[in-house]
Amino acid sequence: MLYDICCIGHITLDKVVTPKAEKHMAGGTAFYFSNAIRNMDVKYKLVTAVADSELPSVAKLTNKGIEVKALPSQHSVYFENIYGENQDNRTQRVLQKADPFTVDDLKDTEAVIFHLGALLADDMSTEFIKALFQRGNVSIDAQGYLREVLDQKVHAIDWADKREALQYVDILKVNEHELEVLTGHADIKEGAKVLAEWGVKEVVVTLGSMGSVILNDNNFYTIPAYKPTEVVDATGCGDTYMAGYLYKRVKGADIQQAGEFAAAMASLNIEAYGPFEGTEEDVLAMMKR
Repeated sequence: MLYDICCIGHITLDKVVTPKAEKHMAGGTAFYFSNAIRNMDVKYKLVTAVADSELPSVAKLTNKGIEVKALPSQHSVYFENIYGENQDNRTQRVLQKADPFTVDDLKDTEAVIFHLGALLADDMSTEFIKALFQRGNVSIDAQGYLREVLDQKVHAIDWADKREALQYVDILKVNEHELEVLTGHADIKEGAKVLAEWGVKEVVVTLGSMGSVILNDNNFYTIPAYKPTEVVDATGCGDTYMAGYLYKRVKGADIQQAGEFAAAMASLNIEAYGPFEGTEEDVLAMMKR
């Protein structure tokens, strides 16, 4: 079977501390992306790797109708996220790491788009990216490649293999900080151009409450942010954005349409704790609001 989108990434155990509350929940790109896309009209599969202790989280996803291939791992990823009053700022610790993904893990899965949600730099190798690129379109969220764990603390690093790896990436999602780390440019458009020169076809730069900018084929698309009624929890917003974006792109929408849909979906995500679980109709209503 050919899937429209296959997301690859670890479901994590997350401890989220905000000025208002402390919560323990499942998390990671795999979790937020899967929940956000599950009510969309799309053939979707998740490939994850978890310890036995997190199998109930996998069961919850399959009970929602999400197709999941769960690979065994000695540990699950355990993240601690501490947010300040400003939800754009967080400090992180990683208390456990999971096994990396291998090419063999995906040998029985075909997809139009493979979305790689690495959480740490060694989750998915350049060889892994290259192998998937030969079989479909590769979309990557850069965040995981820009952090490593030393003594449980998450340290920002540059992506050591970036010049080789990015030749095999069709769509790359970065925020403004990640863009500057990768390219050395604080200027959004200059940084995006560098990534395009390195081989990325579509560069998606999310700017939080300032919206997003997408570069494709020398054209820049400016995507507005949709103002949430209330800022409750920003966790998983980037993953929700990419779920909306890739859903619309695989369905044939142009970049502006896909970006606006994605932005509205991410804003809805901010209005409540936990993952976005709404419908396409909810997103379209948000766009009108």
